[in-house]
Amino acid sequence: MITGLTCSCGTIAGADDWACPRRDDDDGDHVLGLPLPEWSVDTSSCQPFVRYRRMLRSWAEAGEDSWFVDTVSRLDAAVAGVDGHGFEVTPCAEFSINYPVTGSTGAGDTSRRITVKNETSNVSGTHKARHTFGLMLHLLVRERRGGWGGKRSSRPRLAIASCGNAAVAAAVVAAAERWPITVFVPAEAEAATVARLRELDAVVEFCPRAGNGVGDPSYHKFRDAVRRGAVPFGCQGPDNGYTIDGGRTLGYELAEQAPGIDRVYIQVGGGALAASVAQGLAAAHIRAALMAVQAEGCAPLARAWERTIELGGLEEARRQRPTVMWPWTPTPISAATGILDDETYDWASVTEAMAATGGRPVVVPESLVTEVCDLARAATGINVSPTGSAGLAGLLSDNPPTTTTPAVIFTGAQQ
Repeated sequence: MITGLTCSCGTIAGADDWACPRRDDDDGDHVLGLPLPEWSVDTSSCQPFVRYRRMLRSWAEAGEDSWFVDTVSRLDAAVAGVDGHGFEVTPCAEFSINYPVTGSTGAGDTSRRITVKNETSNVSGTHKARHTFGLMLHLLVRERRGGWGGKRSSRPRLAIASCGNAAVAAAVVAAAERWPITVFVPAEAEAATVARLRELDAVVEFCPRAGNGVGDPSYHKFRDAVRRGAVPFGCQGPDNGYTIDGGRTLGYELAEQAPGIDRVYIQVGGGALAASVAQGLAAAHIRAALMAVQAEGCAPLARAWERTIELGGLEEARRQRPTVMWPWTPTPISAATGILDDETYDWASVTEAMAATGGRPVVVPESLVTEVCDLARAATGINVSPTGSAGLAGLLSDNPPTTTTPAVIFTGAQQ
């Protein structure tokens, strides 16, 4: 029998619920949580959704291994037809990086070895497609069980709010399955991103900020669409707890490739990346300190961390979400545009992981964001964007002892 996930508030959701049914009932934080799986790896495959399938909730719900493997293979081939390649385990290697750069807190030129997980070679150029591919597997499992009558013609529209990378990732996967999708983007979305979305047959809705409106208008429009029946097909855990399922594959890979790391610096916008990687490492029993990196022009997670301490801990903070996590003002700004979420939607999951591993937030001066991006490209040869290298900016700003073995994730190719 298939049961729903349990929310952080204790509510058990229905088997087909994407979010907690009590989400709008009070001021509490509501996120459906995926149980931590037993570690299990199919070493014969380098396709992450096959390699780690026994740790995926979608695999457990499918109930038939051969059908699941065939479905992953078919969908992956369709993604390759849309994006040029499918999913494979992405590279991870150590690089020698000289620092500090201008504005760093260190002194003099220092060189250290840093583990870099390179997601810029992934589908759509970031980790975001892991989340949406994982969600599509859940949709296909539900369709097989008779959801929407088991008919393609009755499929509900997908919806996502994003400033760029997540939107493209969602549209790529949706196009591969020929599933209709609406993308809600800010009015200032890059022209190249919008053009790509339209190439992928996504319906694009621009959402300008109006006057003194608080919060991301794209997200507000997205929530309205979900209330009208659209499926939340994005990277925010509160809207779809299953988005962490595919995201965890990145943590599983890092656990296999770099089991000796003792801390990981991860850039944080909405928070699903950090939450997913932390849970993936936890499944492998790797207790690396989670260091959550934000730019000074948008750091709601760091603010929430302090408020959580003031309230006496996460349990009380979850009950008072509006006093802990609220939209950042003034309008978020940074060269790392991919982490400019007005709110860290998965703040509680990330906070819990930081507390459990001895980590904490790191807020990076804006001057370092672009300087470290240039440094990252020169040192690694990876065409990473300022968003993608923000974790490294956090590491160099934090300047941990040279005895540590840190890791960062480059996710977001420079266009």
